[in-house]
Amino acid sequence: MTPVELSHSVLHAVRCAVDDGELNVVVPSRVVVGRPGPGGRGDYATNVALQLARPAGQPPLRVAALLRAYLAREAGVTDVEITGPGFLNISLDRAATSAALVRRILGEGLRYGHTDAVAGRVFVLCVPYEVRAEVLADVLARMAGSQGGRVEVRHGGAANLRSVPAPEDSAFLRPVPAPEDPAFLGPDAARWALLHPAPHDRPRITADHLVQRESNPLFRIRYAHARTRAVSRNAADLGFTTTGPQTDVEAADIPDVTHTPHTPGAQQLLVLLADHPRVLATAAALPHADAQAAPSRLTRHLLALADATLAHLPAVLPRGDEKPSAAHRSRLALAEAAGTVLAGGLSLLGIDAPDHL
Repeated sequence: MTPVELSHSVLHAVRCAVDDGELNVVVPSRVVVGRPGPGGRGDYATNVALQLARPAGQPPLRVAALLRAYLAREAGVTDVEITGPGFLNISLDRAATSAALVRRILGEGLRYGHTDAVAGRVFVLCVPYEVRAEVLADVLARMAGSQGGRVEVRHGGAANLRSVPAPEDSAFLRPVPAPEDPAFLGPDAARWALLHPAPHDRPRITADHLVQRESNPLFRIRYAHARTRAVSRNAADLGFTTTGPQTDVEAADIPDVTHTPHTPGAQQLLVLLADHPRVLATAAALPHADAQAAPSRLTRHLLALADATLAHLPAVLPRGDEKPSAAHRSRLALAEAAGTVLAGGLSLLGIDAPDHL
């Protein structure tokens, strides 16, 4: 279960409480689900009870107690605890959740995390004739498109930008310009150099982006993706595979890898894979300025995902005389899911994800 899916479960619990007459509130359009804060428990936490307490005319702890009963019935939820002034701390069935997440990614492929959340909306970005603004606008259009929206780009100098009509869904996109032409880096490294820093930060246009070693973040992401493909090829040579986009992997075939001691990156890897839809959805907040940092946010997310993937990969294949087992197949499925998300993320950035590196 991803944070986005869990937020839907929380909203369903609120709706049920309202329908049963337990709460007299307007069901919110969205709720925030995140990692528990200090003193929290479980896998995720939400402040929805505090959010609804005032309109409900009840103390937050009372609202939390009401919602706890409904939320505990949701599929995949194993426990709900109340902490602090009324935070709901949610524990999930990790084995089932991990299996479902991997199956979903393998099934959806490069479109994992794509939704129709802003279907039909058109966002207007007003950008100057400058290479970084152009690239940033292109990626924002790709990311907004992954959420069902469309971006219209209008160009012009500063004077022209001020004269452009400002519809409701419009924004000026003016990142710190590139200090020099990044074309000498090639299309992929140039895009990375322009996108990785936040829009308000000055990009570095140096040959460091071409270095083929782990100190280069782009190389690390592409290397992690290529390694997942290599592991799949090696597994096939050993006679075991997952079945790809039409996977028939059952929950029992994907154990709770978060508790497998031989896969040190698995727990963080699952967290990052589950968080991928939320990262893509940040672009749907256009025209707000925070959404303009969505491409930079995606680059950092892919870098963390690559590091967790590289930590997981050494445990995927059997060693020595060890025979392939269901555990190896499960780890392979997780590795292939990670490779799929890395490739999909790079595609949204307009960067190639080679199978061999």
